[in-house]
Amino acid sequence: MTAQTLAQKLVAKAAGRSTVTPGEIVTCKVDLAMMHDSGGPRRVKPMLERLGAKLWDPSKVVVITDHYVPEFDEQSRKILKIARDWVKEAGVANFYDNQGICHVVLPERGHLKPGMFAIGGDSHSPTGGAFAAYMFGVGATELLGVLVTGEIWLKVPHTIAMDFSGRFAAGVCAKDVMLHLIGRFGMDGGQYQAVEYRGEAIRALPMQERMTLCNMAAELGAQTGLVASDAVTKEYLGFDVETWTGDEKANYLEEHKFKAAELAPQVAAPHSPANTRDVKAFETTEINLAYIGACTGAKLEDLRMAARVLKNRKSRVKLLVAPASLRDQQTAEKEGTLKVLMDAGAELLPNSCGACAGYGGALFGDDVVAISSTARNFKGRMGSTKAQVYLGSPYTVAASAVAGRIADPREMLA
Repeated sequence: MTAQTLAQKLVAKAAGRSTVTPGEIVTCKVDLAMMHDSGGPRRVKPMLERLGAKLWDPSKVVVITDHYVPEFDEQSRKILKIARDWVKEAGVANFYDNQGICHVVLPERGHLKPGMFAIGGDSHSPTGGAFAAYMFGVGATELLGVLVTGEIWLKVPHTIAMDFSGRFAAGVCAKDVMLHLIGRFGMDGGQYQAVEYRGEAIRALPMQERMTLCNMAAELGAQTGLVASDAVTKEYLGFDVETWTGDEKANYLEEHKFKAAELAPQVAAPHSPANTRDVKAFETTEINLAYIGACTGAKLEDLRMAARVLKNRKSRVKLLVAPASLRDQQTAEKEGTLKVLMDAGAELLPNSCGACAGYGGALFGDDVVAISSTARNFKGRMGSTKAQVYLGSPYTVAASAVAGRIADPREMLA
């Protein structure tokens, strides 16, 4: 049998085949369809009604509110009511309301496991690839097709391998990896293929760090990001999982090798994640706001990173913290992580996409110069088009908050 990459194996399983070849078109059965309040029911409900169609399998649909929560105005109340009413009408039992960001809530509630083929109505749906599940984002029209048929066509991707040997230094994490890759290869470097993260440094990462890698495959221009499953996957999910990995002799479109220990903390300048350089290049840049939030920057592991820097220190600037899920916030509170952040002067925001999605009461004004743990810093995305938003890891955001300027977290962790 022809050697297959992890991506090929996952697609072949969904297509009911033993093997698939990159470039061929196949039809795949979908194991799970996820959507949120912004791109979900309010978009697909009227289309389903026009078609007179029902869901192919309500038990395989997950709906999560995260963009328009908490209810902020009449528009948000209307959008959330549509979602809450529709899940009852459609018989969708897997509904998580006000529980956090979809990409974090989905796996923490046990909906993902290795070997699955899933789609999500959001560009950061490749997060699911951290669990060795093939998952990618689609628009409302493709989502509609999946909801009615339970299937979707796919051009079998090539795989680009990103291999990191050794171990990352203290103060360097998955966010730095992704900013470095995006800076080096550009926002189309993934060529809408599958990007697989491999090597000793990747295997050593906890599950939520792997989620950050796969989540930001979207900013790299990939269709999905993938990490092979292992004991770390099993421990996070809390149940036995199959081992899904690529064959040793599989063919890759590209293979890039990096020494993890050589990677420094990374910062992306306005207005693109591709405007990335080592943190030292920005150390004279003064800031007046630090934002720890979003699916790439406020999970439990992210909050812990920030707390390691902020312990027994105070923020010199406005520090906003929006934990990515209610469950992660509760765990952070029980273990004392949240107290460290609050003692440092943090203002706690709701468990939602918030400013990262351009919504809520914490949008950035004209005079804001911020460093943020979010995935994107496009002009005007988080508020005013005049706001200057830099991107960094939770370590770097926390260190910058203490310094009042963009700072290297390694110096505070030493």
